Amino acid sequence: MILKKVPSRAFAVLLARAFSKQAHHFFSVPPQPVPPLSQTLQRYLQALEPLLPPDELDHTRRMVQKFGSRGGLGETLQKGLEKRARHSHNWISDWWVQWAYLESRQPLAVHSNPAISLPRRDFSDWRGQLVFASKLIAGVLDFKAKVDRCDLPVEYIRGKPLCMDLFPHLFSSCRVPGPNHDHVVHYGRPRRGPSHITVVRNYQFFQLEVYNSDGTPLTESQIHHQLCRIRSQSWKTDKEPMGILTSEHRHTWGEAYNRLLRDKINKESVRLIEKGLFTLCLDSPVMRISDEKYSSRMAAQILHGGGTYSNSGNRWFDKTLQFVVGEDGSWGLLYEQAIAEGPPISTLLDHVLEYCKRPERVRAPLIPLPMPKKLYFYIDPEIKWDIEMAKQSLDILINDLDINCFNFQRFGKELPKQHNLSPNSFIQAAIQLAYYRVHGEVCASCDIASLRMFRGGRTEYIRSPTNQMLKFVQAFDNPAVSEEAKRELLREAVEAYSLLTEQALQGEGIDRHLLGLKLQAIEEGLSVPRVFMDTAYGLATHWKLRTGQVPSGTDSVMCFGPLVPDGYAVCYNPQPDHVHFSITAFNCCEETNAEKLALTIESALCDLQGLLQPTV
Repeated sequence: MILKKVPSRAFAVLLARAFSKQAHHFFSVPPQPVPPLSQTLQRYLQALEPLLPPDELDHTRRMVQKFGSRGGLGETLQKGLEKRARHSHNWISDWWVQWAYLESRQPLAVHSNPAISLPRRDFSDWRGQLVFASKLIAGVLDFKAKVDRCDLPVEYIRGKPLCMDLFPHLFSSCRVPGPNHDHVVHYGRPRRGPSHITVVRNYQFFQLEVYNSDGTPLTESQIHHQLCRIRSQSWKTDKEPMGILTSEHRHTWGEAYNRLLRDKINKESVRLIEKGLFTLCLDSPVMRISDEKYSSRMAAQILHGGGTYSNSGNRWFDKTLQFVVGEDGSWGLLYEQAIAEGPPISTLLDHVLEYCKRPERVRAPLIPLPMPKKLYFYIDPEIKWDIEMAKQSLDILINDLDINCFNFQRFGKELPKQHNLSPNSFIQAAIQLAYYRVHGEVCASCDIASLRMFRGGRTEYIRSPTNQMLKFVQAFDNPAVSEEAKRELLREAVEAYSLLTEQALQGEGIDRHLLGLKLQAIEEGLSVPRVFMDTAYGLATHWKLRTGQVPSGTDSVMCFGPLVPDGYAVCYNPQPDHVHFSITAFNCCEETNAEKLALTIESALCDLQGLLQPTV
C-alpha cells in the first residue's frame, strides 16, 4: 500500500465509526487552506530581507512581482492548487511526504530519522533490561489498544482539536527503498493485522507474537519470559549485521534490497520485520564515559547505534518505530518520519512513561507460549559485499557527526513567561544570537510548526531570522546601545517570531505554499518557474540552522542531524526551570562546531537573563 492511499483509508475507517467520539472530533477539524498568493509572495520577500544585499533583493523582487502579476504564471498555479484542495484529503501533505522524505536519497541514519533519548532507568544489567523492556512493550500495546478502539483522547492546541488520523499508521508500517524514490507499506488492519513485534539482539532478529490466541495482549510476565528465551537464543555475536544495510544511501540500499529478496528465506524475514507492529532493539552495554558526556553518548546510541562495532547492527532504520533499551539503563526511540513527525510520537511516549509507573496487576495465564521465531538470512557473496560497504559508509557517517547534548540549568520556560514573552520565541532569539556570535552573520533557519489543526496536516517551517531578529542580534553586543533599547529590541524580535509561529499554525506559512506552487507547475508539465531557480530561493532554502522544540513533560532529549553539510541541528526541550539541548554538526565542515555553538547558546541565554533581570 503506497502512503498516498493511506489517509483516504483512515478517513473511511473513521467514517464507518461516525458515532464514536473521536470521529466527532475528526469532522470538526477543517481542511488545510491554500493561502492567498499575494500574501505568500509578500511574506517571502520579507523573509529574504535579512539574508540578501539590497541589489540582489531588488532583482528577486522584480522576479516575484512578475510571477505574481495578474494573469501571470503564479495565478494559474494558484488556481490549480485551489482545485487540488477541493478534491483531496490535504492539498500538500502527500506531496510533502513524497518530496521531503520518499524522494530523498540520503541515508535515513543521521540525515533523516530523529532519535529521542529518555532519562536513564535504574538498572545496569541484562536482567533489569528485560524487565523494563517487557513493561515498555506492554505500554505500547496498551496505547495501540486505545488507538484501535478510537479511545485516544483528542488533543487540542489553543482550544482547537487536532487531527488524530496519523496514529493508526504508526504500527505495522515500514519504509521500503526504491531506485528513484521509496514508498511506505502499512499492514495494519483493524482486526486481522499483524500480531507480532520484531526483537533484535546481537544483530539477530526474532518474531515475537505479543497476543494470546484469544486476542488479548501478553502480560508483562509473559513478555518477559519470551524475551528471556530470545536472549538464550542470541548469544553469538559473530552474525552478519543485516540491519546495517538499511543505513545506506537509499539507491544503494534499494539495489541490495532487490538482491536480498531474490532468496525466499530472506524475503520472508524482511517481510516479517516490515509487518511487525514495531521493533525492540536490545543493545549491549557501551563503554562508560564521564557523566558530562553521558547524555551526548546516549543520544548518539539511540540515533545510530554507535557504529558497526557497537549496536548499529541492532537497527532496521526503515522501520517506523524502533524502541531501544540498553543493558546500562539507557533507552529511547528512533523513528522514521514518512508516517508521522514528532507530536504523535511524543503522545505515544508520554503514554508509555505513564504506563511504566503502574504496577503489574494481571497474572500471567498458565498457557504455554510458542517459542519466538528466529529470522534467518541467506548471505551470498553479493550480499556479504553489500554489508561490508554499508559498514564502511555508516562508520564514516557516524565519525563525521558531532553531537553535543547539555542541560541548561540556570532557568527554564518560566523566566520568559514572567516577562510576558513566548518561551519558544525567547529560546529562538538566544539561538540566533549565538549563531551570529559564532559566524558573524544570520542564515536561513527553520523551526517546525505542526499543522495538525487541519485534516491530514503535517508540518510547516517557521522562518528565522526576521528583520526584527537581525536588528536585535546586531545591537546586543554593541556597547553604544542602551540596556533599555536592547530589551525593546528583544521584545520586538520575540513578538515577530511569535507572529510567524501563529501564522504557520493557522496554515499561513510560506514554505509549503511555495513548494506546492513549484510542484503544481511540474504536475501540469510546465518548466519550473524562474522564481524557484533564482539564487535567492536556493539561499533561502539552504537551512544552515534546523531547530526543533520538543515540548514534553519528561526530561527527554531529541536529536537529529543537520539538513545541510555546513549546518547545525538544534533541538530543545524546555522545562519549567531548565532546558535540554542537543546540537549536531558535521566534523568535515571546518566552519561549524557543535561544542562551540553549545557553549555560545549557554552564554547567550545567561546574557538574556541578565538583560531581563539586571540584578541577577
